Amino acid sequence: MKKTLVLVVLFIFPLVAYLFFASGVNNFGKLPVLTPQVDNVVHLDKSVTLQNKITILGFLGSNVEKRKGNAFNLNQKIYKRFHEFNDFQLVMVVPIGQEEDVKKLKTELGQLSPVDKWNFVFASPDEIQSLFDSLKTNTSLDAQLGTPQVFIIDKDRNLRGRDDDEDLGTKYGFNTTSVADLNNKMEDDMKIILAEYRLALKKNNADRSK
Repeated sequence: MKKTLVLVVLFIFPLVAYLFFASGVNNFGKLPVLTPQVDNVVHLDKSVTLQNKITILGFLGSNVEKRKGNAFNLNQKIYKRFHEFNDFQLVMVVPIGQEEDVKKLKTELGQLSPVDKWNFVFASPDEIQSLFDSLKTNTSLDAQLGTPQVFIIDKDRNLRGRDDDEDLGTKYGFNTTSVADLNNKMEDDMKIILAEYRLALKKNNADRSK
């Protein structure tokens, strides 16, 4: 019995995990590029860049307290699951003047998980609007320059999403107000893009070893 259990743990579980990720990539293919080359944020904050990073990009707006629940949802359902992956980061763009509220939010988030990959970039209203416009989505920022939507940006600064979503057709972002949207859609799409980069890395390593 013990030998059987050991065999299952050593061989069956890894095989099931591999088939899960492989089938996800095969069924969905690569996560579609919806907008190429969105603007970078490095000119707003020299310590943060979207280039060569897998980024979740969001816009908190000037009422940080109002968006606190959204940040907690995102932290618990997405960030905690993926933050250990190399090159993963979360970037929240916030109007200048909200530094103290952001500091409080980051402290509260830090009580739930490490916050080393939570990045907050402060910018003027025009800079925030310009960055958001570069995403070329079918949504808009509210009067406080915020939105509950967050967006997946790949290492080449392309906005990734769905072009055949069963509910919206084209799905540019994910609603952090909705735990179901984070659990059922964003988590799947994050798995796909991470698997895509993993497979590309393995291929590059294999090519080098030839």
